[in-house]
Amino acid sequence: MRLVGSLGIALGLASAAVHAQAQTNTTQWPVHDTGLSKFVQWDHYSLIANSKRIFLWSGEFHYWRLPIPELWRDVLSKIKAAGFNAVSVYGHWGYHSASPDALDFESGAHNFESILDICKEIGLYVIWRAGPYVNAETTAGGFALWATTGAYGTLRNNDTRYTDAWMPYMKQYTSILEKHQITNGGNLILFQIENEISGQRLSPGAPNWPLIAYMQNLEKTSRESGLVIPFFTNAPNMNSKSWSKDYDTNGAQDIYGVDSYPSCWSCNLNECGSVKPFTVVSYHEHFDQISPTQPSFLPEFQGGSYNPWGGPQGGCASNMGPDFANVFYRHNIAERVSMMSLYMLFGGTNWGGLATNLLGTSYDYSSPISESRQVGQKYYETKLLGLFIRAAKDITKLDRIAASTNYTTNNLISATELRNPDTQAAFYVTIHATSSDTTKDSFQLKVSTSAGNLIIPTTGNITLNGRDSKIIVTDFKAGNATLLYSTAEILSHATFDGREYLALWLPENESGEFVVKGGSKSQKVLAGPAPKFSSSSSGLVVSYTQTSAVGTISFDSFTAVLVPRSTAWKFWAPPSTASPWAPANELVWVSGPYLVRSASLAKESTLLEITGDADSATQVEVWAPKSVTSLSWNGQKLSFEKTAYGTLVGTTPSLDITAAKVSQKLKGTLTGWKVADGLPERFANYSDAGAAWVAANHTSTPNPTKPSGSGPVLYADDYGFHLGNILWRGRFNGKATAAELSVQGGTASGWSAWLNGDYIGRQVP
Repeated sequence: MRLVGSLGIALGLASAAVHAQAQTNTTQWPVHDTGLSKFVQWDHYSLIANSKRIFLWSGEFHYWRLPIPELWRDVLSKIKAAGFNAVSVYGHWGYHSASPDALDFESGAHNFESILDICKEIGLYVIWRAGPYVNAETTAGGFALWATTGAYGTLRNNDTRYTDAWMPYMKQYTSILEKHQITNGGNLILFQIENEISGQRLSPGAPNWPLIAYMQNLEKTSRESGLVIPFFTNAPNMNSKSWSKDYDTNGAQDIYGVDSYPSCWSCNLNECGSVKPFTVVSYHEHFDQISPTQPSFLPEFQGGSYNPWGGPQGGCASNMGPDFANVFYRHNIAERVSMMSLYMLFGGTNWGGLATNLLGTSYDYSSPISESRQVGQKYYETKLLGLFIRAAKDITKLDRIAASTNYTTNNLISATELRNPDTQAAFYVTIHATSSDTTKDSFQLKVSTSAGNLIIPTTGNITLNGRDSKIIVTDFKAGNATLLYSTAEILSHATFDGREYLALWLPENESGEFVVKGGSKSQKVLAGPAPKFSSSSSGLVVSYTQTSAVGTISFDSFTAVLVPRSTAWKFWAPPSTASPWAPANELVWVSGPYLVRSASLAKESTLLEITGDADSATQVEVWAPKSVTSLSWNGQKLSFEKTAYGTLVGTTPSLDITAAKVSQKLKGTLTGWKVADGLPERFANYSDAGAAWVAANHTSTPNPTKPSGSGPVLYADDYGFHLGNILWRGRFNGKATAAELSVQGGTASGWSAWLNGDYIGRQVP
């Protein structure tokens, strides 16, 4: 039995050997583009937009589930505030085309262009997924319902009837998107062809030509509309291996992606069979095999779960809460994923007949932004990672070195080493070896740095709570300052008046340690408890225990701000410009409010204008350039005091709104109520001679499933009625004494029957 110290050195050297091997890897990955534009490129490591690498951090939003354009800015600004640099949007053929001769892209929420305008204004890249099939737990998967009768074939192939059906929709949709591309000054950077469609091959070596032709037709139509940005596909899982140019070029698109829902996709866990709770999934080997010259891309990664019939109000936060966001999203970074979009980031509501038969009106999806557009713990936890991704510039180009419990001094904890081949900055993603473990464990980590192989921290341990993950950085560069390592997680990096500021966060009462590379001639504690300072050959070691108070320490080249997790949740870093990269010299920091949407500082102005939401009078602390001498909160002047370490502290106004005040204001105004019968059609004297009624007299149907019997076809679809409450009226033309009703509907359908206005029975789901 060896001593722990000797074992740690041996394993540390083993890690260094792997690192050395990675350093000598001279693979030159090709940089791809569409051949039509170089504004958006990509390679093995990441997407490249306007010649800059970007870790694409996105989330899904459906405008047709929030059909009030005036509310879109609210959701999009919350997405930006959480550190996201992109948003993904589904189209909906059925929403825009109620009948074969109708296409509506103008009225109300059917005109979606303001989404693209707002994203350009606030600095979000846009991923668009127009269909024609989208799934999205919507009726017929988003197909125009008139196309599902059988008259247009079996769909999702090259049948000319189906092609003629989807072509007008796709032509008009892509023509609208064309002017919003990054090549035309917009923020649209990616376009998805179809959705979760597999079957590129009937069997190994046997191409599925009808399906391939369908994909090629969709691509051709979109290109002819002027789209020059990259096209991508999203495989439904890792089994199909379809549509990657690195694997099979027939019908393949520019970038390959895989959708993944590692936890139960429903709030009813019984619907998911053998899915193991809180168990992470490996992706890197799949991407290395199927799309090695492309970024590892998860176009849909689980952001929550849908709520089935009778599900809990607000979804299932217990198994889709902040701990899920903490562990699973960090794990994807460990899998070298550099393009990730959460499904859903904001779910919304299934208005009208949007919902498929699996779920009800709510599409809250247990998302970070709730159906009511409120934010809470899951949103705040997700924001921590978003701000980290923004600050960690080296994360856009990483090699995955290894993953093992050998990196730690506790075999209950595993770590994955990722390293930037250009800068040698490294990221160690730590997690319980069994990701579902709920125990609290401590460990030290064996890392390879520019100063050699180290076991960190030198004082105390790293603590990992159950169902928690941490990203430990080494050789982390923040402007002209470098941390040799930090066992506290990076929260944000900003530059004020030419000086670097680095915010680090830890759960309260946990110990942290970081090393200022190259040392510091001076160090001054400006706020909070004093840490322990010690010198080493590689720099100044700073060891501390995180308290409930924010600590501030000044060094030669930067200022460190030490933040407890509870404060970090409401710590904001709004950019003052519309760049999706949100560079450090364009940020301000604001701590305290429920939400900070934006901060603007006009050139040569001394007024910092902050917009946000506060659920009560809230103390606000602001880090900003010295030129700022006045503050405003939502247009109202904010009084403040300046702290000894240069921040501005004030209090937002108290809210002048309560339920009692609203009730009093409405009192006496809600009068003159009227009542009307909701179902007059049930009465014998009701006239159905109007244009709203269609005679059900068809004797044949295009539906491949033919009705039994010899009477007229009574499929509602054949008469243009596809969903919702469908009314049938019939008459007896003889002296009938009985009638038999056989009614077929969807999974969640029900029906009721009346005779001459008298209720005679029903069937409910």
